[in-house]
Amino acid sequence: MTAILFPDDAPHPAVAGGKATALARLAAEGFDVPPFLVLTDAAFGADGLAADLPLDRLGPGPYAVRSSARGEDGAEDSHAGQFDTLLNVAADGIADAALAVRASGDAARVAEYRRLRGLHGDGLPAVIVQRMVPARAAGVAFSADPVSGVRGRAVISAIGGLGDALVSGQVDGEGWALDADGTLLDGPAAPTVLTLAEAQQVAALARRAEALFGAPQDIEWAFEGDRLAILQARPITTPLRPDPAPDTALVVLDNSNIIESYPGHVSPLTYSFAAYCYDRVYRSFVRLLGMPQAEVARNAGVFANLLARVDGRVYYNLGNWYRALALLPGFRVNRGFMETMMGVDEPLPPALTDAIAPPPSTGLARIADMARLARVGLGLIVQALLLPRTRRRFMARLDGAIKGAADTETANLTRLARDYRTIEAELLDRWDAPLVNDFLCMIGFGLSRKMLETWAGARGLAFHNDVMIGQGDIVSAEPVQRIARMASLAREAGAVDALAKGRAALAEYPALTAEIDAYLAAFGDRCTEELKLESTPLSDDPAPLLAAIRAGAARDMTPRADRDPPDWAALIPDRPLRRALARVVTGWARARVRDRENLRFERTRIFGQARRVFRAMGREFHALGALDDPRDIFHLTVQEVLGAVEGAAVTSDLRALAALRKAQAEAQRARPDPPRRILLRGAARVGRGAAAPTPVTGDGDTRTGTGCSAGVIRARARVIRDPLTEPLEAGEILVAANTDPGWIAVFANASAIVVERGSLLSHSAIVARELGIPCVVGIADATGWIDSGEVIEVDGGTGVVRKADD
Repeated sequence: MTAILFPDDAPHPAVAGGKATALARLAAEGFDVPPFLVLTDAAFGADGLAADLPLDRLGPGPYAVRSSARGEDGAEDSHAGQFDTLLNVAADGIADAALAVRASGDAARVAEYRRLRGLHGDGLPAVIVQRMVPARAAGVAFSADPVSGVRGRAVISAIGGLGDALVSGQVDGEGWALDADGTLLDGPAAPTVLTLAEAQQVAALARRAEALFGAPQDIEWAFEGDRLAILQARPITTPLRPDPAPDTALVVLDNSNIIESYPGHVSPLTYSFAAYCYDRVYRSFVRLLGMPQAEVARNAGVFANLLARVDGRVYYNLGNWYRALALLPGFRVNRGFMETMMGVDEPLPPALTDAIAPPPSTGLARIADMARLARVGLGLIVQALLLPRTRRRFMARLDGAIKGAADTETANLTRLARDYRTIEAELLDRWDAPLVNDFLCMIGFGLSRKMLETWAGARGLAFHNDVMIGQGDIVSAEPVQRIARMASLAREAGAVDALAKGRAALAEYPALTAEIDAYLAAFGDRCTEELKLESTPLSDDPAPLLAAIRAGAARDMTPRADRDPPDWAALIPDRPLRRALARVVTGWARARVRDRENLRFERTRIFGQARRVFRAMGREFHALGALDDPRDIFHLTVQEVLGAVEGAAVTSDLRALAALRKAQAEAQRARPDPPRRILLRGAARVGRGAAAPTPVTGDGDTRTGTGCSAGVIRARARVIRDPLTEPLEAGEILVAANTDPGWIAVFANASAIVVERGSLLSHSAIVARELGIPCVVGIADATGWIDSGEVIEVDGGTGVVRKADD
């Protein structure tokens, strides 16, 4: 028998033991295995080591001396921890170390282990001598979760330096869990040992070992600089769950648009309410565009799942949006145009669209499709003519639902549930006016913008911006005008300092107090992240309003309405017919934009009423002992809340549900936001946790977005993520991921606005126009690219944002 074997000798387990055989196979398949040799039984004599060691083939030491017994690291009997391992052994100590490892096979623990496992023969192992890896990080990894038994879930434990303390159980490692695609499922809030990319490398290494051996593996690994070495691979011996059936369906989730409405973490109550709203509203939309009721019913699952929730954040399920779009009349006639209606930042993968889209229609089928499309067009013309009546009726239902509701301060659960059902039946299921107006707005805005660009070039586009988003009669502009008026009152009355002390300090300023009361009566439902039911409205906490008034008192807030009206004759001279047509089309589109913003404010009122109803329900559940805190209701879904009142609940332990979700929410908030777009295969979220965040990157000193409000400002930037806790000093440039009407206190101090998300019709664009300050939206990753305190230059006309020297 050969006394010494090397990896290329293709060792056999009966001679070299299981560990050495596995390492040799890994090395033969191209894995990075540190050089090693194997001392077989023939290397050991009665007087000690009977063979000379060719250590020069392993490279300079130190070395690791480890066991490799027959049956060790096998699928049935791992022998984990039974034999000795000696690390950092110098060349002159190898012989003694090898004898010590060999002798550990005679230990009583090994004999008892083998007896309990029914193993025969002696337990004396072969011995591996391997060049040590001077590890900066090391650990273990499983290609399947040995605790839960879930396959495809890689579990990693890592420590700095050598991994022996981790393997021996002396210390706990930094834990990571990743799915089969390398997506982060669980990990440290502040990693200190591995980066996400390195954890993904280790997980991929474990999966490669599994593919090689044909079974889930438990590996030991080490990083030497950027080099990742594998030190051991053995089968996972704990029972695992069966392999799931293959599921390769492509799921595409994207939040590039919806994040403006639902930024950051969103509670289960808000998400379930929003999902119901989207379901009911877009069923109405496709029926409006001519889809038969039977077809809507057949695709109920599509409309019920237009949204997804990833690690507490809301996403569009783009596959279902595309499925709904593909059902519309006209899709097969002009697929490209219809796809642009989705308005996402990047196109959908062809693998998804080609699998969903019906083939283009030809012949008689095309004629039939064109006829259906023509009917839709005629129907839209009728809807446009009837829009004023439709809007009046919608407003009457809205006012009736709110005015007819019970006083939420005293109502019981039964009445509160009834009032919520009224919101569903009278408003969410009959969302006609906003739907018609939004669709007509999209058409009118695009048509008028293209007309002015064609006839007046760049001046036409700037003019279009002025007309569309510089309207004093848009409800989103009214708060700016009112705050400007209150700021002037506060300045004249000497009440600026009193504003910082709260409403109670304003008692001696009756004119200002009356204006504040009137503002809260009109806009009390507005707040930061106002579409989240868990947000606190101004009616409960007017501090942001008082801060906005105080900030406005320190600067000129001349309302947009005081500026000169647009000069059509100067824009399109000598072409009176073109000018007249452009003015009519643009005026009609302007009215649709105005109504769009105004109807969105009515949506705020509806959400405000729903918020009051659910908060009152939380109060009642708490009073009945069903919840520990009234606000715990936000950790339940709409169905769970109503089920507890109406008798349809599947569990009566709301407290346990809320506690579980509260713990999940805390962990979700602690993690970075997942990327804007997520591609998954199979069931969208089963067994999945957090998605890996998109790394923050910057590419030079200049970026270009969409210019929304002309002007050039050079000033210090301030990155704001929470407008309620982070101040903006007067004259600074506001930089944010997204904004909403609740940011008004911050807007009042800004000299310019830069936002990652948004469009020409975003709230930030409209308010910037009213304040007369430059605004640029669509600067990707602005909050990562720009640091607070940096001097930047913002050109609100061209959309260029540039980092400037101090």
